Amino acid sequence: MTRPATLWTDLPTRFAGLRRGRARLALAILAALLAMCMTALFVPEPPAPAAAAMGGRPQTDLMLYETIVAGVRGGGNYYQVAADALRAGGYPLRPFLTFRMPALAVTLAALPDVIFLPGLLDLRPAQLLVALLLLGVLWSWAKRLRETLPGTVPRVAAAILLLGSLFMFVQSDLVAFHEIWAGLLIAWSLALRRPGRWIDAAAIALAAMLIRETAALYVVIMAVFAWTEGERREAIGWGGALALFGAALGVHAYAVSGVTGPMDPASPGWAGLLGFGFFVKALTLATALQLVPLAAGALVTGLALFGWASWNDSLALRMTAILAAYAVAIALFARVDTFYWALMVAPVFLLGLVFAPDGLRDLVRQSLDKRRITVTRVAR
Repeated sequence: MTRPATLWTDLPTRFAGLRRGRARLALAILAALLAMCMTALFVPEPPAPAAAAMGGRPQTDLMLYETIVAGVRGGGNYYQVAADALRAGGYPLRPFLTFRMPALAVTLAALPDVIFLPGLLDLRPAQLLVALLLLGVLWSWAKRLRETLPGTVPRVAAAILLLGSLFMFVQSDLVAFHEIWAGLLIAWSLALRRPGRWIDAAAIALAAMLIRETAALYVVIMAVFAWTEGERREAIGWGGALALFGAALGVHAYAVSGVTGPMDPASPGWAGLLGFGFFVKALTLATALQLVPLAAGALVTGLALFGWASWNDSLALRMTAILAAYAVAIALFARVDTFYWALMVAPVFLLGLVFAPDGLRDLVRQSLDKRRITVTRVAR
């Protein structure tokens, strides 16, 4: 059997072998997905102050994190410093999840704010660490994509899309923002994971969870995939990372209880119920798509989701599941002022567009397939 030709990828997409009826159904589902993406036009806008910091991130929250880092650097106890900063800013202090875990603040506080080098620009160690993490993500994903994108044009396109995905992550003034670090760590972990090689990926994912608790959703998905694929040791490894995180979260909850009381304000909750359109809008705000009209950005978001589903690779299947899981979480639980949760999956999101042309080609070709099998009975 002759292998179907491809446009950009080295192998046919997941849709190349579909029968005509299923291909047409898949096209209908794609049309429905794009229509659902357009509901982003009707979801609430983020609060006005959000535009001042990152095209979406409230400046006051960033200032809160920077204040906490400064307080810890000055010798204060993290939990007492965080409680004082939350009260001063009018933030809720209950439940304990309103406090970020201390890993990032303590690490940043341990670093000097600026290192003066004669004859050179002032060096900020925290920004250097983010830059090194960015390089790790870029290198790891370049290696993975080089295996499936044989041509120069698709590789250049992938590089541009990767930079577009990292649009928010190269802004040096967001170094105290937890999702910046956790999102990059998740992207790095996903690229490093291969069959039989998962320890470094799980360790990096554990670091992501200790910085931002919502990274646990990624680890759960990776553990489920490992188990269903028969990789029992890997599944146990991901489960071990979750167990360590759970223990750290328990210690965190106990520490928070020591600096808060029943009179402290409580969070209004996380049942935003803003729908799939809000997830789409959050992704546009978390990437370079914020530079284009929202209608165009919403359609591109849908095509990127389709592209990830098209790529016939276990990595793409995991990424599709991760995007789906965070889409559900954001659609159900995010509030208007917590749209930045999308940063957890943004670092490589637009790469899905690289696989969309082949996916569309295969679906259209299969939906138009008119081949028939003729059975001839031979009398003997």
